[in-house]
Amino acid sequence: MNRRSIIIALSTILGTPANAHPHIFVDTQLEISFNTTGEAEGVRITWTYDDLTSLQFIADRGMDEDFDGKLTLTETTALSGFDMHWDEGYPGDTFASNRGAPLQLSGPSNWTAAYANEKITTSHFRRLIPPVALGSDPLVIQVYDPSLYSGYYIVGKPKVVGRADCKAEIQRPDMKAANEKLDAAIAALPGDVENEFPALGAIFAEGVLVTCAARS
Repeated sequence: MNRRSIIIALSTILGTPANAHPHIFVDTQLEISFNTTGEAEGVRITWTYDDLTSLQFIADRGMDEDFDGKLTLTETTALSGFDMHWDEGYPGDTFASNRGAPLQLSGPSNWTAAYANEKITTSHFRRLIPPVALGSDPLVIQVYDPSLYSGYYIVGKPKVVGRADCKAEIQRPDMKAANEKLDAAIAALPGDVENEFPALGAIFAEGVLVTCAARS
């Protein structure tokens, strides 16, 4: 089952309408890495699913049957990669750009999974193809689900690895403006359309802007 199928299945289990506000909540951490020549080469993305979604998934998989909040080694191994098997073309709800142009990201690799404090946390690495030389024009990494099935929220301080002259700043959306656009889009839908939801997740996107000192 691919990640989108898992999310849709969970939305059905949890009994939340697909055309409502996000019903799966994912705390997100980003770590941007640079190669030895100073180019941005990729990003490690860490997702922590909300406790309700995590507990439902653990129960659905028959894990933690003694309810002690811990998984066995076998269960942890089985958990690893559960959200990493993506359909071809699926963007992984992570988008990169520089100078207003989209950048290509590889599929996920080097993934991990853990279960603690009644929450599932997974991480994975995605390469920039090709690596990007940065200066004053920021590298922008955004996390969002275009359909708003899931809500992604950047937590903690974004990290930069491999260059000391770069900084990463969190970018938050204008929620008032985003909600106004969403309300207008929903109001414009034909009255006979059911379970239709405009793909406006980008206007709610949180992200990280990475800038570096210019190099001669």
